[in-house]
Amino acid sequence: MPTTCLVVMGVSGSGKTTIAGLLARELGWPMAEADEFHPPANIAKMSAGTPLTDADRTPWLRAIRDWISERGAAGENAVVTCSALKRSYRDILREADARVRFVFLDGGTDTVGSRLATRSGHFMPPALLGSQYADLEPLGDDEDGVTVDVTRPPEEVTATALIRLDLTPH
Repeated sequence: MPTTCLVVMGVSGSGKTTIAGLLARELGWPMAEADEFHPPANIAKMSAGTPLTDADRTPWLRAIRDWISERGAAGENAVVTCSALKRSYRDILREADARVRFVFLDGGTDTVGSRLATRSGHFMPPALLGSQYADLEPLGDDEDGVTVDVTRPPEEVTATALIRLDLTPH
């Protein structure tokens, strides 16, 4: 049976790190942060308020895909955060040697914007939120994953995702 990687996706401030951490804890799976895979040039661009291009994102997405494949080769299920805003980005992640499933954290601009306004210590400025929503392509009906409303408490979001994915906590 192939291994599974849950990709917790959504715009910046949607709660990817929080929900991925809760899913990883509930399932007993290792977790990685997509931000750790960004090359320094991408971080510098975002820190300066410049949106990344598809060309900027491609090596980053391939690095995440390769990490998923490494987990698969080791026989490990895993959880990773990744904005994965466009279907073409998710297509790159699906090239991994594992079953890639998505947990799309869906929240309106008011909810997410207020979270970003109070967040500190992150290189993604709130000013780029509009560009993320402009790029966002929600999961298609043919994509392996679920959409969860992030206006609910994190524990409820996590429980809902696990139920909809038919995954049992350890």
